[in-house]
Amino acid sequence: MKSKNIIITGTSRGIGFELVKLFANDGHHLLALSRNAKPVEDLKHKNVTSLSCDLSNLQDYKNVEAFIKEKWNQVDVLINNAGMLLNKPFSETTFRDFTKVYETNVFGVSELSRIVVPFMPKNGHVVTISSMGGIQGSMKFPGLAAYSSSKGAVITLSELLAEEYKETGPQFNVLALGAVQTEMLKEAFPDYEAPTTALEMATYIKDFALTGNNYYNGKVLQVSNSTP
Repeated sequence: MKSKNIIITGTSRGIGFELVKLFANDGHHLLALSRNAKPVEDLKHKNVTSLSCDLSNLQDYKNVEAFIKEKWNQVDVLINNAGMLLNKPFSETTFRDFTKVYETNVFGVSELSRIVVPFMPKNGHVVTISSMGGIQGSMKFPGLAAYSSSKGAVITLSELLAEEYKETGPQFNVLALGAVQTEMLKEAFPDYEAPTTALEMATYIKDFALTGNNYYNGKVLQVSNSTP
């Protein structure tokens, strides 16, 4: 397969970190975005550029745009993987709690898409990582009002963008993941052991990001073998 230019958010750990290694080792060119750039920098992989990026900081989006213009000129795949998980009773959440979750999980997806899509070809692919908790009618869990509602929002956003760009591309799809054993899950649910590892899920996402848009556009795929 011809090497592609790929941007991934949330790459300092978990699924995002595994995705960077998988794509880079297959010869693709990566721009890895995370507030903590060091884990990816420490890989010292010739195919990877790591940028510190806070999705709530508008200047950081300008840095991403500048990189694309100066180094690549085209982006083939964008994977919106960054996520913030808050486990807190709704009665105790604040306006700022919701804002912080939505800044990363929703506004980050919309703003980065707005920056990157103009550089994508017709057969480009924007993959947004959502959660089974964002699927209407799925089992819901107390304490996840901010997180799960934000994951529902990006599903609808992606459906709308697929419609808006259906003539020109790129394609937009969502993967709604079940529980994956990551550091983020451990922080929110210390006693829960998920049946799927970060590497296993990253392997699935990698293949879908490269080929899924040949078959899907504006779709939500539920990728889960467990509840939650």
